[in-house]
Amino acid sequence: MLYTDEHSKLRQTVRRFVEQEINPHVDAWEEAELFPAHELFRKMGKLGLLGITKPADCGGQELDYSFAVAFAEELGRCNCGAIPMAIGVQTDMATPALARYGSPALKAEYMTPTVAGELVAAIGVSEPGAGSDVASIKTTARKDGGDYIINGSKMWITNGMQADWICLLVNTGEGKPHENKSLVVVPMNAPGVNRAKKLKKLGMWASDTAQLFFEDVRVPQSNLIGGEGMGFFMQMQQFQEERLFGAATTLLGLDRMIQETITYTRERQAFGQSILDNQTVHFRLAELQTEVESLRALVYLTTERYVANKDDFEVVKLASMCKLKAGRLARVATDACLQFWGGMGYTWDSAVARSMRDMRLLSIGGGADEVMLGIICKLMGTLPRRKKS
Repeated sequence: MLYTDEHSKLRQTVRRFVEQEINPHVDAWEEAELFPAHELFRKMGKLGLLGITKPADCGGQELDYSFAVAFAEELGRCNCGAIPMAIGVQTDMATPALARYGSPALKAEYMTPTVAGELVAAIGVSEPGAGSDVASIKTTARKDGGDYIINGSKMWITNGMQADWICLLVNTGEGKPHENKSLVVVPMNAPGVNRAKKLKKLGMWASDTAQLFFEDVRVPQSNLIGGEGMGFFMQMQQFQEERLFGAATTLLGLDRMIQETITYTRERQAFGQSILDNQTVHFRLAELQTEVESLRALVYLTTERYVANKDDFEVVKLASMCKLKAGRLARVATDACLQFWGGMGYTWDSAVARSMRDMRLLSIGGGADEVMLGIICKLMGTLPRRKKS
């Protein structure tokens, strides 16, 4: 995939925004364990950064997904992982199904102001007993007149304490677990919505992550996205953008961490020479940079395939590979770089320690590594056949 002048202009805009509007505040937001989502998103909305791939009738730019990847890659310049993740929920996790399948009225009420940065969005899939196992969710939406009445809970919800609405995966029937689910837009100020707890996490501090409860929450059936029973299918589609976006955001962050490690180890002296002069160090850093470039090539290849055909099963496999590789490489690279920083790397406030804490989520959120491996094996045809009972 080759970036054009249009891609470069977008990247420059995002780079300036990160340098001027995000990085100067990251330390304060990390300490507060919260960033001002409405304020930041309104600024991004004015620049057109929240609707890059969204339809023009919603205020979006209607560009292909390669521009979303360019955007995500530049967000990797943030000095933490929390803000890119929160932005990604707004652009590529909570909104793809609404943009693609939502009714004109529903998009006008929720998609258009979300693209403008006037509303903050969240995605509600995971539950205390159903993380990567999406089919096992228990939250229900029962019809009552022209409404749904929603009961249940959601866990690990990014933007959950600040969101104005949530794209909620619910059971709307008693059928097979892959056929009884629907996506419903739920306003977070509806009676019965309880933002029970802001979770304290290992990393991603500046991003608020909530536990939510829904008790007899009434929403109109017109808030349904697409058709009833399409929820699992639509959520699997949303996961492809989530996984590709997440992998893309790691690239420049890993580049920066490796470069900062080179600078530090060149300056740090031990036993009469710089740490970098040791072959085990400069060889290892060369290996890590090679791995990052391999991941970048995989992300670009997957993006090309996704732009060509969003419904290609090969894209599902490649996007799962991107996420798997990004999560595992992040774990290996942050650990290796921290080792070369020695005691300074082990301090809580060091950049490499923050990277290790933040990037650890990549192998868990949006489908754990083991789920990615299962998807890849299924599409390779290597899963063992189930024995008939």
